[in-house]
Amino acid sequence: MSNERTVKRFSKFVIIAHWTNAISFIMLVLTGLPLFLGISVPDVLQIVHRVFAVTFLLPTPFMILMDRKGFMNWTKNAWSWKKHDFQFLAVFPLELIGKAKNIPKQDFFNGGQKLNSVLTIIGAIIMVCTGFIMWFKELFPKVLVQWAYPVHDAGMAIMVAVIIGHVYLSVGHPASRPSFMGMTKGVVPESYAKEHHGRWYDELKEKNEI
Repeated sequence: MSNERTVKRFSKFVIIAHWTNAISFIMLVLTGLPLFLGISVPDVLQIVHRVFAVTFLLPTPFMILMDRKGFMNWTKNAWSWKKHDFQFLAVFPLELIGKAKNIPKQDFFNGGQKLNSVLTIIGAIIMVCTGFIMWFKELFPKVLVQWAYPVHDAGMAIMVAVIIGHVYLSVGHPASRPSFMGMTKGVVPESYAKEHHGRWYDELKEKNEI
């Protein structure tokens, strides 16, 4: 594997944005869980929670400024669903246990990654909007503030479930583990690109980029 050719997958800006988002979310969960459970905590913990709420938002403007192409590629792919994406999801449970066969060629992001992105976007929007209401509750009607708390918790539950699956597939699952290199070094093994993102791989071949 160490001598295998690699394929450029992500820019350094995507990597920075990804890990900023990931670390921020982990800290949001760790600082928000005691609040969710109703445990009495020092005021400083709420301040830390809000600080990471702000850093959680930074990757979006950062990407738009530093790597608009990468950001647009992600958002476009996340919402571009075709037959082969649904075919991937149909056999995805078997893929989890390494039993899937005849998986159709996938795009830059496969069907599972697209679903992950969609759920992440929805969960993030829920958490950001409700979090803003909870933070500046004096600006909103009382009933809206009351609803913001359970909806915020629901958004967190969606995000936590998505992140657990994401972590397992990126570092735990043998077949997809090489994808982790993409978010650390920006490249993936050529064999991984060909096997897991065949449509994207074919596009690169046609453009003579590999």
